[in-house]
Amino acid sequence: MDNKILLVIISILFAPLAVFLKEGVGKHLLINIILCIFFIFPGILHALYLVFREE
Repeated sequence: MDNKILLVIISILFAPLAVFLKEGVGKHLLINIILCIFFIFPGILHALYLVFREE
Protein backbone atom coordinates (compact mmCIF):
# COMPACT_ATOMS: atom_id res chain seq x y z
CA MET A 1 0.00 0.00 0.00
CA ASP A 2 2.83 2.40 0.80
CA ASN A 3 4.32 1.75 -2.62
CA LYS A 4 1.04 2.73 -4.30
CA ILE A 5 0.85 6.00 -2.35
CA LEU A 6 4.37 6.88 -3.42
CA LEU A 7 3.55 6.05 -7.04
CA VAL A 8 0.47 8.32 -6.90
CA ILE A 9 2.59 11.22 -5.67
CA ILE A 10 5.20 10.59 -8.37
CA SER A 11 2.41 10.30 -10.98
CA ILE A 12 1.20 13.78 -10.14
CA LEU A 13 4.66 15.33 -10.06
CA PHE A 14 6.36 13.46 -12.92
CA ALA A 15 4.11 10.96 -14.67
CA PRO A 16 6.67 9.21 -16.94
CA LEU A 17 8.80 8.26 -13.93
CA ALA A 18 5.82 6.59 -12.26
CA VAL A 19 5.01 4.68 -15.45
CA PHE A 20 8.66 3.60 -15.74
CA LEU A 21 8.70 2.37 -12.14
CA LYS A 22 5.40 0.52 -12.55
CA GLU A 23 5.70 -0.90 -16.09
CA GLY A 24 9.34 -0.52 -17.13
CA VAL A 25 10.44 0.49 -20.61
CA GLY A 26 7.77 -0.32 -23.17
CA LYS A 27 4.70 0.89 -24.97
CA HIS A 28 3.08 2.41 -21.87
CA LEU A 29 6.13 4.57 -21.20
CA LEU A 30 6.20 5.78 -24.79
CA ILE A 31 2.46 6.58 -24.72
CA ASN A 32 2.87 8.47 -21.46
CA ILE A 33 5.81 10.52 -22.70
CA ILE A 34 3.84 11.52 -25.81
CA LEU A 35 0.82 12.44 -23.70
CA CYS A 36 2.97 14.52 -21.37
CA ILE A 37 4.68 16.35 -24.26
CA PHE A 38 1.40 17.43 -25.81
CA PHE A 39 -0.84 17.70 -22.74
CA ILE A 40 0.30 17.15 -19.16
CA PHE A 41 -3.14 16.30 -17.72
CA PRO A 42 -3.79 13.20 -19.90
CA GLY A 43 -0.28 12.01 -19.06
CA ILE A 44 -1.09 12.23 -15.36
CA LEU A 45 -4.40 10.41 -15.86
CA HIS A 46 -2.66 7.66 -17.84
CA ALA A 47 -0.05 7.24 -15.10
CA LEU A 48 -2.72 7.10 -12.39
CA TYR A 49 -4.66 4.54 -14.42
CA LEU A 50 -1.58 2.32 -14.63
CA VAL A 51 -0.86 2.69 -10.91
CA PHE A 52 -4.40 1.71 -9.87
CA ARG A 53 -4.83 -1.03 -12.50
CA GLU A 54 -4.93 -4.48 -11.00
CA GLU A 55 -2.89 -7.15 -12.75
